[in-house]
Amino acid sequence: MQRDEGGGRSIGKRSAAAILLAFFGVAASGEQAPAPLHFLADNDDIARASPPSSVSFYVVGADGGLADPVAVSTGGNGMAGGYFGIDRLVVAAGSEEACVYASNAQSENITGIDARERRISGLFHGSPKDMRLARDGIGLALGGNTLYATFSGSGNIGAFKIQPGCKLEYAGEVHAQGLSGGTAEGLAVRGNILIVAYGDGSIGSFDVSAGVPVAHDDAQYAPGTREDFNPGAVDITRDGRYAIFGGGSTASEVQVSDISSGKITAPKVYKLGPAWGADSVRLSPDETVLYISNSAGGRVTAAFFDKTTGAVRQGCTSEPLRGYYTKFNYIGAVATELPSGSGGILYVPEYDGSGKSNIGMLRFTSTSTGCTLAETAASPVAATSGSALLSIGVYPPRPF
Repeated sequence: MQRDEGGGRSIGKRSAAAILLAFFGVAASGEQAPAPLHFLADNDDIARASPPSSVSFYVVGADGGLADPVAVSTGGNGMAGGYFGIDRLVVAAGSEEACVYASNAQSENITGIDARERRISGLFHGSPKDMRLARDGIGLALGGNTLYATFSGSGNIGAFKIQPGCKLEYAGEVHAQGLSGGTAEGLAVRGNILIVAYGDGSIGSFDVSAGVPVAHDDAQYAPGTREDFNPGAVDITRDGRYAIFGGGSTASEVQVSDISSGKITAPKVYKLGPAWGADSVRLSPDETVLYISNSAGGRVTAAFFDKTTGAVRQGCTSEPLRGYYTKFNYIGAVATELPSGSGGILYVPEYDGSGKSNIGMLRFTSTSTGCTLAETAASPVAATSGSALLSIGVYPPRPF
């Protein structure tokens, strides 16, 4: 596949059968070799007791389209909801393995899945203290060879060492509480620092050089917490210099903290337009664009980001995605098709509490005067029946 400088495509046609065969590592007749593994995975977050929840795998086609999902049981159950800023699924890339980890909030555990073989590697638990119903979800973040999990039932952040075969080994945990007693929502890790947004409007950081988090005692309230901003989502630049916070608000607002000292500093506030909320934030692979899920408004905002200064400037906002408030009520966190450039197609989970979720698709285009963000003709794609989508991931993942 080739791309022009304006983000367009030159696409060679391939049959759906060939794409499916390539996903499972088999070359179709007449092809030289299987295509690189490229898929989107979602946490279906199904809450009913039987059958268990699932992770669904979609083949990503040459044009960014998604093939019919194949569901793999997690062996546990989700909550069909919870905090927007929590990542309930992460995709890890190893030299030989493609591992997916999905949290099961109702079952209070984490499922590991070998994506190449579509099999569960195990169900993994924290300490006995974590065996409490995680009503707001279990958030996940990757840092090197360690997976971190926020257990909202106990208020702990657990550390798990990633083992061969997509397995996890519990390494320990720390009790993490905001200034007013809030539990951890979104979290992100870069190098030796872990950044957390709490449900009470405060933010804080931890040293993870030894694996298990150790608090830096730098917790502080985000600007505007008592007025019109409640941080819940976190991303960190590739060099670990800036932490970006998104959250609930009546406008699209993000905040950026310089963490180059190893601790959080008072964030700078950036207002990016009237779209409702900034409940999830995601940097593009090249760190030039910040993608924001305006969850309560059914829109996505793209803002321009300067990775040298940490400054954010207004870009463009999509129209409400098709079916907003008639087929779905909220959107979850954005994932990008490609691990380079501005990321290609944007995928957005469309949450429906009645079990009829979808995945929306948008195309970002940078122009001389700004940008555009428009839904593709193929959007949306129906998700697995019964799912309540808020978290998705793509393999190969963003390189940081």
